[in-house]
Amino acid sequence: MTHFRKTILAAAVVALVPSVSHAQLEEVLVTATKREASAQDLPFSINAQSEADIRRTGATNLEELSRNVAGLAIQNLGPGQSQVSIRGVSAGQVVRDQPGVKEQVGVYLDETVISLSLFTPDLDLYDLNRVETLRGPQGTLFGSGSVGGTIRFITNQPDFEEFSGSVEANLNTIEDGDVGGHFKGMLNIPMNDRAALRIVGYGTEYGGWVDALREDGSFKEDVNSGGRYGGRIALALQPTDNLTITPRIVFQSIETDGFNREEVYNLFANPFTTTRPPVRLGEREQYLRLDEAFEDDTMIADLVVNWSLDNVDVTYVGSYVDREILASRDASALTGSVSVDLGFPADAVLIPSNLRDSTDLQQTTHELRLASNADGPFNWVVGGFFSDVEREYVQRLPTPGYDAVTDAVLGAGTADAVSNGYGPDSPYNSDLPYDIEQMAVFGEVTFDITERLNMTLGGRFYDFEEERRFTTGGLFSNGDDQVDSTSSDGFNPRVLVSYDVSDEMTVNAQASQGFRLGGVNDPLNVPLCDDGDLETFGAFQAYDDETLWNYELGFKSEFDKVRFNAAMFYTDIEDLQVTLDAGSCSSRISFNVPEAHTLGVEWELTAYPMELLMLTFSGSLLEAEFDSTVTDSSGNVLGGVEDGNRLASVPEFQMAASATYTFPVNAFGSNEMYLTAMFQHVGERYTQPSDQVAGAGNFVSGLPFGGATGAEVTAVDLELDAYEQVNLRAGIVWDTFETVFYVDNVTDENAQLSFDRERGGRARLAYRNNQPRTIGVTLRKFF
Repeated sequence: MTHFRKTILAAAVVALVPSVSHAQLEEVLVTATKREASAQDLPFSINAQSEADIRRTGATNLEELSRNVAGLAIQNLGPGQSQVSIRGVSAGQVVRDQPGVKEQVGVYLDETVISLSLFTPDLDLYDLNRVETLRGPQGTLFGSGSVGGTIRFITNQPDFEEFSGSVEANLNTIEDGDVGGHFKGMLNIPMNDRAALRIVGYGTEYGGWVDALREDGSFKEDVNSGGRYGGRIALALQPTDNLTITPRIVFQSIETDGFNREEVYNLFANPFTTTRPPVRLGEREQYLRLDEAFEDDTMIADLVVNWSLDNVDVTYVGSYVDREILASRDASALTGSVSVDLGFPADAVLIPSNLRDSTDLQQTTHELRLASNADGPFNWVVGGFFSDVEREYVQRLPTPGYDAVTDAVLGAGTADAVSNGYGPDSPYNSDLPYDIEQMAVFGEVTFDITERLNMTLGGRFYDFEEERRFTTGGLFSNGDDQVDSTSSDGFNPRVLVSYDVSDEMTVNAQASQGFRLGGVNDPLNVPLCDDGDLETFGAFQAYDDETLWNYELGFKSEFDKVRFNAAMFYTDIEDLQVTLDAGSCSSRISFNVPEAHTLGVEWELTAYPMELLMLTFSGSLLEAEFDSTVTDSSGNVLGGVEDGNRLASVPEFQMAASATYTFPVNAFGSNEMYLTAMFQHVGERYTQPSDQVAGAGNFVSGLPFGGATGAEVTAVDLELDAYEQVNLRAGIVWDTFETVFYVDNVTDENAQLSFDRERGGRARLAYRNNQPRTIGVTLRKFF
């Protein structure tokens, strides 16, 4: 469709809200096909949240933005550790000690790959031009890790024309929690006709809301507070009219003092103890013997070169990503549960223990592509891609005094004999370095068969190699030292057909394939495993590539002041990589499920029923199920992977709606005032496939400690409840200034976002929860 009107507004007004005189649909230009086009013109399902959308909703991260994107689901596993799924393609929960598992949704910052399974950077959304969500596999243009889809953060580029800037300040308070806020700014500096500089900086203080019970009976309040600080510096050089060179540096640091974990059972704090005070933890409470922390330092350096020739655009993208991540957890209950099994005395069971998971990543990528730039009926893009990822994952379990107890109970010299060269008083240590190389050649061609009918054909050849070495030491380990390697190659095709039914409506269909690379599981922690778990999970080692075929029929339409897009889709998944908790082993394993599928419909509506009112409504209805049953050696269904059972972490139904009403008044000398109300519903979900097995929510620790026998049952509903969230905003807009008052989570909903179990639930059980009611004010200034 080519009839869509471009909304040409003053930059400051575009970034705010729909106004009385501009009540029309905004056209968003995207580069999802690596060529610029209107989102409405692309022959597949895509959502593009513009800068105006981001500000209207007040979103500051991807999880908040996802509320308005049909089919996009975020599973919150703690700060900087959320997992993304699109259209129900999900393997379930992936945790910190599964570094070999690859992502199912590719995430990009402009042209740079930033996705990392579990640890995709939680980037600030300030001064973004848009966020593109490409639904369905994008293996042709974006490669591995985009089996479910791709998300692209597109930043505003340096402007050669005029000096401009913006600042934003926020202050908020959380119900029964802490105070937070942020300050952000942007400067665009034209240096001359051939150079421009764009600088973005931000700092955010997160208020906490989870309280921690300590051993002395006191509470430490708001233990999950933290902050995010960072910025971007981009320099655009234009030595000639058809050549642009843009080097850039991005840096960000996230630090938190704890995690959004609401515990329902802890070895040291539960209602079953008698020689210790019995404890029943309340809403938004946890138990800690040690303070916790999360740190994520990210640096991205990239270079984009665009060279426009007569009929061809040549683009080179080179990037380097350096990340250092530390998740420091109170593992006292985990270590203590093993100590009970080993027959250690009670005072040894109570020794504080700190599990430190660290990741050090260096990733280098190069991409060179050529794209046609003519207006004719035939267009194409071809390119080559190379990446090298060096990643080292390290675990340490410092537990002062543990070696002395080990030697006293198990015999002198035991701790040193099992150390495998690691230092003292750390009963588990591991080093796991990876080296992953990928090479690919890709291309797509689009041609007009008639004036209304066009077709796109695409494909990607890929080759992948991975090498890793796994070394462990300590009482809880096997003393491993093994080297593994895997490799894979293949071809991913895509076919799309688009037909303009009229000037107002286009119908499109596609068949496309995506893939996710396989890998190797870490050996189980055999000293921790009971006989049943060792027999069940001990045979799993390597797992194969996951492949997916997506079949889609959709339409896009725009009638005057109403835009309605919808799609029906079916995905056929082979060798789905499912992750399961290996119970008492304190390990997680991945394995392939031969067949699974997703089937669903999604829709997005934007309308102006009257000049002063804008409405949006989006949602998805989804069936995501296994089509195979996996059994153990005894013929028992393994971990809920049974034909007809649901895939984990995605709701069957989710929807979001919003209404923005603009008042044409001049109160306080303003141009206008507006009110926005947003409503989100997320249906029931499971954190992992085994949660839907009958009786899975009845946890028995088997650990006699503190007067508890270990036979007591902690009953938990593992079907995460559906929840609703309501957000309200009221704004006043002047020419270059805006004030916004807001209330998020108006009803103070305590939503269950995921379920966390330590050592199969023997040590600790908890839900991850959302931020309580938050009241705040945001001030924005443009110049």
